[in-house]
Amino acid sequence: METSLYIVPTPVGNLEDITYRAIRLLKEVDFILAEDTRVTKRLLNNYEISTPLRAFHMNNEHKLVDTLVMELEGGAKVAMVSDAGTPGISDPGFLLVREAIKKGVVVETLPGATAFVPALVNSGLPCDKFVFEGFLPHKKGRQTRLTLLAEEVRTIVFYESPHRLHKSLKQMIEYFGEERRCSVARELTKIYEEHQRGTLKDVLAYYEAKPAKGEIVIIVEGKQK
Repeated sequence: METSLYIVPTPVGNLEDITYRAIRLLKEVDFILAEDTRVTKRLLNNYEISTPLRAFHMNNEHKLVDTLVMELEGGAKVAMVSDAGTPGISDPGFLLVREAIKKGVVVETLPGATAFVPALVNSGLPCDKFVFEGFLPHKKGRQTRLTLLAEEVRTIVFYESPHRLHKSLKQMIEYFGEERRCSVARELTKIYEEHQRGTLKDVLAYYEAKPAKGEIVIIVEGKQK
């Protein structure tokens, strides 16, 4: 059976970080599902891709998924992208993939960019075993999650927004201890890429003096046995 739904990773920053196969498929499919069509349009223009775009994001995915699966069953060739990285990793994608598989639609996921892998490898912390937490809950369940993670012995990976970085680091000190090692990766693959490494206490002090901007990945050392 031929693939109908392609999950296509896009660059997390530098537009050169896309595969030849991704570019080819984005040109060949009938249409592209994009988290933010304006963001994806910039990428497509860079590679002279004129494939039609449709918006597919967290606010409309439940409403559109059944119709999209019907189109896929009817033979449509579709690529799904997010604003940056691999769809489904803290981005829309899981729901459509799950429903497509239920209906027997062939799904193919391309390898490619995702922000946490370079952040993890570049952290200097153990990366043979790790857990990916993505974004912590903003309110309900946040303290419960941090309490559980305080006992995690594997390296822990978080995503965070710049305006919540200070709060998250302070809470990690509260639950994990100020001497727990960490690395904050910012603006990966872009001109101002930065990796700030040290104890949670030291990294918090750095960002109190120099407020962060851009997309952020926090890597935290697991609890020492």
